[in-house]
Amino acid sequence: MSTVPPFIVAIPARYGSTRLPAKPLRAIAGVPMVARVAQRALQAGAAQVVVATDDARIAEALAGQGVEVCMTRADHASGSDRLAECAARYGWADDAIVVNLQGDEPFAPAAGIREVARALAEDEAPVATLATPIAEAHELFDPNVVKLVRDARGRALYFSRAPLPWARDAFAAERGRLPEGVPFLRHIGIYAYRAGFLKRYATLARTPLEQAESLEQLRVLEHGHAIAVRLTPEPFPPGIDTEADLARAERWLGAASSED
Repeated sequence: MSTVPPFIVAIPARYGSTRLPAKPLRAIAGVPMVARVAQRALQAGAAQVVVATDDARIAEALAGQGVEVCMTRADHASGSDRLAECAARYGWADDAIVVNLQGDEPFAPAAGIREVARALAEDEAPVATLATPIAEAHELFDPNVVKLVRDARGRALYFSRAPLPWARDAFAAERGRLPEGVPFLRHIGIYAYRAGFLKRYATLARTPLEQAESLEQLRVLEHGHAIAVRLTPEPFPPGIDTEADLARAERWLGAASSED
């Protein structure tokens, strides 16, 4: 496997959340979620870790964590837009690799963070992301699971909340199980950008498919830019969006600790 190039991890962390108020500050086993995400970035070997936030309380929670905080505007439409402001503030070189690690991914594997950086370095696309095979039919038909298809070079053709690709003959007969030989893939919401494109992304107009699917990565494709897609080397546990997710995370950490 090729070496991992130097990379920056930027973590968008918005204080407001409809489903889980003050989400970045919610504690998991006594540690604020955003601090756990930052620790994952450091473990992955990032040359620089920056949390982009709109709230001083998040900055305070990160004191002494060994990461930087970039205070950004509160009116950004997406995490990528927030990071674009951060990239401009820091003056990152246009060819710098910036990994966008979501602020609600406290268990993101270090190997996955490194892999998305490597994927970008080895492709001429301005953006890279990760995916994992879908094994169960209920996952394919779940609109909360984002699916993708890619071309022969491993670049994204489309992302959708709908079942994708549609195995016409197999699904005409049965939809309770997945047919063999069809590359069903679930998108993992981690991205790597070249910093120059990240700054440009914020200037791109929102697009019809992006708004219809509520998937910001479609803005990249609709404006004619490529997204490289690699399979994740390790599973990404689900992110934290609800109180139930928090409870699950506490149980998972408790079980992991009891095995040590």
